[in-house]
Amino acid sequence: MRGPHNILRLIRTGATFERTGAMTVALDAVEAPARLRIALRVLAWPFRWLGYRGDPALPPLTRAITALGPAYIKFGQILSTRADVVGVELSGQLRMLQDRLPPFPTDVAKEIVAVELRGSVDELFLEFSEPVAAASIAQVHRARRADTGAEVAVKIVRPGIEAAFRRDIDAFHFAAGFIERLLPQTRRLRPRDVVSHFESVVMGELDLRLEAASASEFAENTKNDPGFDVPRPHWELSARRVLTSDWAEGIPFGARDAIVAAGHDTHRLATRVLQLFLSHALRDGFFHGDMHHGNLKVAANGDVLAYDFGIMGQIDEYTRRVYAEILMGFIQRDYRRVARVHFEAGYVPRDRDEAAFARALRAVGEPIFGADASRISMANLLAYLFEVTERFGMATRTELILLQRTMVVVEGVARSLDPNINMWQAARPVVESYIRDNLGPKAAAQDVLRMAQTLGRYSPLLPAMLDQFLWERANRPADEPPPPPPRRWQMPLVGAAVLAAGVVLGAALG
Repeated sequence: MRGPHNILRLIRTGATFERTGAMTVALDAVEAPARLRIALRVLAWPFRWLGYRGDPALPPLTRAITALGPAYIKFGQILSTRADVVGVELSGQLRMLQDRLPPFPTDVAKEIVAVELRGSVDELFLEFSEPVAAASIAQVHRARRADTGAEVAVKIVRPGIEAAFRRDIDAFHFAAGFIERLLPQTRRLRPRDVVSHFESVVMGELDLRLEAASASEFAENTKNDPGFDVPRPHWELSARRVLTSDWAEGIPFGARDAIVAAGHDTHRLATRVLQLFLSHALRDGFFHGDMHHGNLKVAANGDVLAYDFGIMGQIDEYTRRVYAEILMGFIQRDYRRVARVHFEAGYVPRDRDEAAFARALRAVGEPIFGADASRISMANLLAYLFEVTERFGMATRTELILLQRTMVVVEGVARSLDPNINMWQAARPVVESYIRDNLGPKAAAQDVLRMAQTLGRYSPLLPAMLDQFLWERANRPADEPPPPPPRRWQMPLVGAAVLAAGVVLGAALG
């Protein structure tokens, strides 16, 4: 599938940007150098006639992205939250990609519901509205259940969307491979792995049963979080292409003027959404991976409402501890600590200079502190951070891609509510709480207890394993060399096992 035919797709991408006028807009937004502008224009202009025309009523960049398809729309959704990167005007144009795309006909939606739920809309619902929101993958209808009268949201996947996504992602794979061959220095960024990660996330989003499961787990994890609520799924009215859940009533996060008019504190909301994201990522290791304006509302009582759980992130406990240590190091401006954590975790090759890396991190972090957030250019900050990672040979961590991307999106959402918010000050209480609970003596005791519990589960097998081991040693031929001693890296594991065994024995005797 990933053959030469994808060249046409990539050429058409550039041609569409040129034909719609989006090329100039995009290059201006990122302040592209003159040589790059000339090169791209020269390459794209001869193929201009191959580009999609798009909807002339839309602004150029939005017109090009919507014409190119769902994968491009997803990327535009991310950019829409970063007014500091692409500018306020362009950010406003792209925001319509979040939930105001052209819907497909309601009659088609009803047909999908009938097939998936094996019952007509008239039998299942007392009311079923025209689409109230339409995004790249699905659209939402407001409805009322026939059996309970409860008001619900019915999400329905766009017809033919899976084939469209596969076509786009196939072209992305081709482009990633081409870039790695053409520019070997990009291999450390692992563009093919990045595309594969994006593919797994998006293809999972197309099965609404998985989204229902994510919503259910997320609601369970966050049920005690004050000022936060999650719509629960209605399993009996959900299937692969249809998801029914509680209706979330509130003001969209993108409507800042309406939020202010309703009397809500925008600074508190901005701080809260940042802290909620960090709390879910660090505490639970399971977080909303698509927290843009279109998936957040403010309830009448000031609660933050999150919905649309098609993209969720998950990170293991070790990675969460590393991430928290890095954040805490930046917050405390302890750049040697940040550098040391990077080296210990294997994020930076051991042959690099740790002190030099710490100084490079200082150049990234220091401009943030003591400065009004509105004066910080996130575009310049990200550009310099990229230079640092390239200089020190850091490879892209695919398990952290979604976490890092969502952090950027959430900061963009918070900044749209309060342009002067400082993400580090907002993050500090959450990170300090996590550090206190997971990296101190209490956490060490919990780790030992978990090791003891693991050893306890295998304790019925230990006598047989020991008997087999001793028998093999006793019956080893005389000319066979003895087994090698434990390696240095195995010694801590042996010590941990002995310690865990002691805890188990102590608990049994106690």
